[in-house]
Amino acid sequence: MLAGAHELLRATGADCRDLAPPRAAVTSLESRPVTSSPTAIDVAHSLLQEGRLVEAEQLMVRELQTVAAKHGAGSPAWASAQCDLGNVLLNADQLDRAIECYRHATAASTDEDPQVRRDHLTYRLNLGMALRMAGRLDEAEAELHRGAQDRLAFYGREHAGYAFGLEPLADVLLQRGNVGQARQIIEETVGNFWRNGHERVATALALRAVIVQARDSGEVLFPGLDQLPDEVVEQVALSVMSRRGHGDPTTYRAVLTDLVAALEARLGADHQATLNVLSVLANLAADLGDQASRIDAIQRVLASYDRQGRVEEALMAALGLALAQSSAGDDEGALRTYAWAHSTAQRTGRPELASQVLRNWGLALKEAGQVGPAEQRLGEAVAQARRGADYDTLGRAQIALGLFLQHEGRLTDARAVLEEGLSVLDPVHPDAMVGRSHLGAVMDGRTCGCGDMQGTIEEAFRQFVTSKLPVDLLAGLDVTIEDGDFQIKVELRREPTEDEIERLNGILQSAHAEFRRRIAEPRYAG
Repeated sequence: MLAGAHELLRATGADCRDLAPPRAAVTSLESRPVTSSPTAIDVAHSLLQEGRLVEAEQLMVRELQTVAAKHGAGSPAWASAQCDLGNVLLNADQLDRAIECYRHATAASTDEDPQVRRDHLTYRLNLGMALRMAGRLDEAEAELHRGAQDRLAFYGREHAGYAFGLEPLADVLLQRGNVGQARQIIEETVGNFWRNGHERVATALALRAVIVQARDSGEVLFPGLDQLPDEVVEQVALSVMSRRGHGDPTTYRAVLTDLVAALEARLGADHQATLNVLSVLANLAADLGDQASRIDAIQRVLASYDRQGRVEEALMAALGLALAQSSAGDDEGALRTYAWAHSTAQRTGRPELASQVLRNWGLALKEAGQVGPAEQRLGEAVAQARRGADYDTLGRAQIALGLFLQHEGRLTDARAVLEEGLSVLDPVHPDAMVGRSHLGAVMDGRTCGCGDMQGTIEEAFRQFVTSKLPVDLLAGLDVTIEDGDFQIKVELRREPTEDEIERLNGILQSAHAEFRRRIAEPRYAG
């Protein structure tokens, strides 16, 4: 029986700053005691959650400079600030810079103070995990192996702090194909956390399932869930879901399938954890081109939300189902689903939901060759969005209508609608880039084609950078995309200060991360 699994990490004396497994949301930063006023890292964490990556980074750069001036480079306080900056950069998808910060932190001097030594172990763990995320697996294994040995010497074999170093090492070994050694280490990890009644057993069990499935031995992937508290079982599900996109998709699919069955038995078919895993399974099926499995998983989610009377969640599931039906070639089924979703959206009284349904419905009608009904639905999507207060919804509806009008040869109308849509969307929103590129084609008098999409992205990147720098600093900024990556040439108007050079470099790297993140988001084809 797992005792006390809800206890905080701090209760065992293990590291509170160890990185949580990466998720779609902000990666977990340092746990700190509640204070009367927020610290710099607290504020940076809030900025990250709001998507304000550049501001979060700049805040922590200033904090590092302040700490260096007060305590000196190489001090424990400086190492801690380097780690905090590394955590922020990691969440901004700037892995190389995060790794540099963690290396600085591990290179700082240590003394006999136990807390300083414990922090140093955390810095090395973070360095190893960041190297793994960057695909530098040989370096990652070396750092994590060294860190595990240091933890063994500091904590002892039975302490949870030692298991914290074992878990990421097992993950790297799995990625490097050393499944046998990975299995040995993850079993020790699970046993350690289990005996200590530590909630981190959830992430270890998730990794164990992947390692066991990698050998396809037919073993049970999730044993002992009946002995765990509900909240720990939910964390197992979250940990498995966070692994999407890592490793062999066939192995991952088998793990997800087993997890759904285990969650249905342990928590129930209508539990949110079960539904979330089904949603990930549906998305994975889409990635693998298995539309039948995708539709089946979404239908199970939709049926659950319908049973529970959760109207808005059912509506979102229905939109996903319609997209899956379209991908499977079932246009009639997709249009029936959109009609059901529209009637459901009207019952919610939320115009932004109605607009989203109408927009997708209109696009599907256009694809089905029903031009008249398509224009009607797209126009209704704009009208519904105007009733709401969500500018993104309005802008996206207008871009969709503008593209429709362009393809129908009504260029004057298309230009007006596209320009209005672009005026309310964030310039780096994927739909804004699609709309701006199509607007270029419209202004050239073309009824099809999206214009110069690459040039559109390059210009948006350029505006992103220049808007965040002093107006008298840059004489020119040349941005091109070559071989799938941004190439930058900077011409300065004057001699910059050291702070300005550091700020410029930081903004350029933030722009790389921001545009990779935004451009990768799904958007409709033009």
